[in-house]
Amino acid sequence: MAVTESAGTTAGRGTEGTRATSGDGDGRDGAGARPAHEGVPRRPPSREPAARTYAHALPVVPVRARGLTIEGADGRRYLDCSSGAGTLALGHNHPVVLEAIRGALDSGAPLHAPDLATPVRDAFTTELLRTLPPALADHARVRFCGPTGADAVATALELVRAATGRTGLLAFTGAPHGTARAVLEAAGDADRARVAWLPYPQDHRCPFGVGGERGAELGARLTESLLDDTGPGTPRPAGMILEPVQGEGGVVPAPDGWLRRMREITAARAIPLIVDEARTGVGRTGRFWAVEHSGVVPDVMVLSRAIGGSLPLAVVVHHEDLDAWQPGRHASAFRGNQLAMAAGTATLAHIRENRLAERAGELGARMLGLLRGLRQEYACVGDVRGRGLMIGVELVRPEDPPIGSGPRPAAPGLAAAVREECLRRGLIVDVGGRRAAVVRLLPPLTLTDEQADAVLDRLADAVAAVARERPDPHRVPDEGTEPLRTTPGGPS
Repeated sequence: MAVTESAGTTAGRGTEGTRATSGDGDGRDGAGARPAHEGVPRRPPSREPAARTYAHALPVVPVRARGLTIEGADGRRYLDCSSGAGTLALGHNHPVVLEAIRGALDSGAPLHAPDLATPVRDAFTTELLRTLPPALADHARVRFCGPTGADAVATALELVRAATGRTGLLAFTGAPHGTARAVLEAAGDADRARVAWLPYPQDHRCPFGVGGERGAELGARLTESLLDDTGPGTPRPAGMILEPVQGEGGVVPAPDGWLRRMREITAARAIPLIVDEARTGVGRTGRFWAVEHSGVVPDVMVLSRAIGGSLPLAVVVHHEDLDAWQPGRHASAFRGNQLAMAAGTATLAHIRENRLAERAGELGARMLGLLRGLRQEYACVGDVRGRGLMIGVELVRPEDPPIGSGPRPAAPGLAAAVREECLRRGLIVDVGGRRAAVVRLLPPLTLTDEQADAVLDRLADAVAAVARERPDPHRVPDEGTEPLRTTPGGPS
């Protein structure tokens, strides 16, 4: 099913003016010159490792991008709901970001200046502190580190170890934290590698089989029991790290009450609470920082991805009481990226001034409400969940019965098929979750109502196509049920 021109595609249109040497040295000048992108889609299988799933699963060669839209070398336009793995809060090439980068370049300022108090760095930290919960901002230290979320997590963990003199850690299953186990456990010796993995609360696949407030309460009690066990082998940890909404874990929002319980539990035992806002921060969930939904004030916040306005930047914000490192104790060469700080300042200010976080909350709630209709229509849709513009649709095996009193088995193959059908319709989505069965949407915060409708229509059409291939043999058709459509007729 082809997508219409009005919905943002130009199938078959050429890419005039794109002529250059091809990437493998066989380019030609003048007549017969080959475009720079020729052969690019065929090369990833021989050059990219298997772990690089984007290169293998998305045969798109982007040549131009703006906002929600990517134009491929084939002339087609795609609606990009991955947003550069969540790094593009304002979408591709937003004017305020480009202006900030050009301004920094034209100023002649240094491009890299670790720890020096440059005007660019000062503007970034000032704007960042303006957005943080006041109870943290008033006592905060802003620590730049390596440019990735994994660097920031490693920095946060070493920070609380140094401040508390303890070594163990508490983390939650399903969390990546920059490939969690590698970061958390690559400490070098048995004591420093001791990590207790606790169950993360969720309704659809509750680890206790009950879900809701009861499941969250059982998880909190288990945490308390572990911490209060004074027997051998259970020393008090250096810190607890958690995500307010698990991203790689399958877009699983933590209940606000559970987050408050974790804050109470850790505060009562003098355990620093680290909140990883790499994916959830900068307006993504409907508040500037996801912890604001619950009113929790952590001791440490890990920030990356969108914080750099599309450029590599990672920051650890922590309470001044944890500032225990001696000068020179923690260092990283790439912690002074001035372009990323300039782009980050522009992004933070634009989102704050235009109330884009609140807009994400309102639009995300509408999208979630409409998408939940898919669960009623198609048995292969097991769950629809999320917060703000962080949305997940879990696919299940409709031909298999539920597991005990729980949901049907997860269907990673169906999720991959939905992603492929979306791509055919000009929509780029991601797939993840603990069982790789969750189709994830991370559209930019600048998403319009019309664009949201186009995204929903294409996704609904893709799910319908996959469901037709694998219908539920136990389902009784409901003649009165109509598939999700947000615009008349949907995509054509």
